[in-house]
Amino acid sequence: MGMISVPLIGCGSASAAPSAADKPKRPVQAGKAGKSAPAAPVARAPAPGAAASTELAPPPDIFDAQALDLDFWLKPRVLTMIRPQSGEKTKVLYWKDGQVIDAAYQELCHLMRDVNGKETAPIDPKLFETLWGTQAFLERYGIEQPLEILSGYRTSRSNDKLREAGVPAARQSLHIEGKAADIRIANLNSEVLGGLVRSFRQGGVGYYYRSGPRGGWIHADTGLKRTWKG
Repeated sequence: MGMISVPLIGCGSASAAPSAADKPKRPVQAGKAGKSAPAAPVARAPAPGAAASTELAPPPDIFDAQALDLDFWLKPRVLTMIRPQSGEKTKVLYWKDGQVIDAAYQELCHLMRDVNGKETAPIDPKLFETLWGTQAFLERYGIEQPLEILSGYRTSRSNDKLREAGVPAARQSLHIEGKAADIRIANLNSEVLGGLVRSFRQGGVGYYYRSGPRGGWIHADTGLKRTWKG
């Protein structure tokens, strides 16, 4: 089984990771000048008489992946993803002991392929780091849902067809380079998901709000650090 050496995301500190038995119930976010600030809740109770939300309650803190300990990034990485367009689902150990497992990487690239154009391309490993980090962070607080991949790699032709159909797609989209994914997590607020992805500081984050039972989605890429709403 081949291995590919890939650098870690540089956002860990040297502090020890909490064990599964003593996960922090209200984590603390690092403040300025090395001080710690109490975490602020991001979930609010519904107003009296209001319909209860079906969205999963997010972790009780302001998302900040930069506060994650080094051990978080050193543990084996398992990604669970589904592709609604094709009905595919995978749960695969793709990184261990500082190395990407080639066979698993190829499987993930296949799932992230251009479903319409039926073409596969190499996906930027840094994008998988962000996707895994997002999922693993949420799992710390009991939110265990697969990442829905709405769009991964796109051929130029597929990208042009989306533009012609009025779908928001940049002319020079990073999807064409295998450096972007449109993602969603069932019942998780898009603002919360986008805030977490943004905190990894690995590229651009786009918020696409839509009404309906499935809601919107988040664009994540490994390009320039920027945010937008579409």
